[in-house]
Amino acid sequence: MLIDLNEDTLADLVAKNEKVVVQYSASWCGNCRIMKPKFKKLATENEAITFVLVDAENAPESRKLANVSNLPTFATFVNGQLVGETQTNKQEVLIDLVNAIA
Repeated sequence: MLIDLNEDTLADLVAKNEKVVVQYSASWCGNCRIMKPKFKKLATENEAITFVLVDAENAPESRKLANVSNLPTFATFVNGQLVGETQTNKQEVLIDLVNAIA
């Protein structure tokens, strides 16, 4: 499942879903735009995981759930807890992050 978060409610989604992968991005971020289709493709390949796109500029509370210091940041949550994160523009790194909770 892929959710494009329009409100700053990531904490609710993380609490209600067993496994969550988040892409924190921004409209001005070139690497974010490069990674977005790859993130969406992973969502279709991992139906047991909830994938969430978060606009880091419009979701300050959601940013606090991970250590977002650079974009894009990818974070994984299991049972409401942050278990992994990385800042990358490499698909292989993102796949490894997702596979770690799959």
